[in-house]
Amino acid sequence: MNGIPSGKARGEMVASSTFNGRFALVIGGSGGIGRAVSLELVRRGARLLVHGRQAEERMKTSSPASLSTFDYAFDSPRNFIQALDARLADMGAEPDIVICAFGPFSEKPLETVSAEEWEYLTMVNLALPGAVASHFLAGMKARGYGRFLFFGGTRTDTIRPFRKTAAYAAAKTGLGVLAKSIAASAGDRNVAAVVVCPGPTDTEYLNAETRARHASLTATGSLLPAKLIAHASLDLIDADPCIASGAIVALDGGFDPESRR
Repeated sequence: MNGIPSGKARGEMVASSTFNGRFALVIGGSGGIGRAVSLELVRRGARLLVHGRQAEERMKTSSPASLSTFDYAFDSPRNFIQALDARLADMGAEPDIVICAFGPFSEKPLETVSAEEWEYLTMVNLALPGAVASHFLAGMKARGYGRFLFFGGTRTDTIRPFRKTAAYAAAKTGLGVLAKSIAASAGDRNVAAVVVCPGPTDTEYLNAETRARHASLTATGSLLPAKLIAHASLDLIDADPCIASGAIVALDGGFDPESRR
C-alpha cells in the first residue's frame, strides 16, 4: 500500500501524533497536494482552517467539526493577511502549524515571461509564504511551539538551471532561505520549518496532456499520489523536537528528467 502501514492507510486516527489538538492553517488546502495535507492533518487530530478559492464548497464532503474554511482569492500578501486576521479573530485562534501549499505553476521560456508574470509568481510563491511566516513567527516563539511546512517546486531543492520554468523555480528555490532562517532564528523557541520539493504529482490541476507528459519523464512512467506526498511531508514536522528543521527535502524518488529525454 505505497509503503504506508495498513492502519494508517485505512484512515484511522493517529493517536501518537504531536499535532493532536493543535491548530493548523493550510494555505491552498482545498485542492491538490494541499487538500491531501488537510485530510491527513485531520487524521492526525489537528484542528484546521483551510484556505482556498471556494474552499467551503470543495471541502464540504470531508468536513469534520474540527475543520473550518477560509475562502479567499489571492491578490496580494498584504490583503491576504488582513482578511486572514479577520477570519482568525472570529475563531479566536492563532495557528500552531502553518502549511503553504498554494503556489500557481508556470511553464514558459524565460524570454517570454512578462514583468507582470514575474511579479505575480514571486508574490504568490515566495512573498506570500514569507509574509505569513513573519506574521505568525513572534506568536509561535512566545508560545514555545510552531511548525512551518512550505512546498517548493520539483527540483528546487538547490540552485539549478531551468529551461521552461525559470521564473516559477526561482521563486520556489527562495523558500529554502526562508525555512533555514526560521530554523536558525527560532529553533531555541521550538519553532521549526521545512521545505518539501515534490516530484511530478497527480492532482486535479493537470490536464490529460500535461499529466501524460510529466509522467513520461519519470522513471516509473507514473505520477506520485498526492496522499503519499502529504503523509511523508507531515512526518518531517510531526515531531517534538523537530530534528528536520531547516531541511530542504526532495520527495521525488530521484527524479531526473534529463535522463529520460
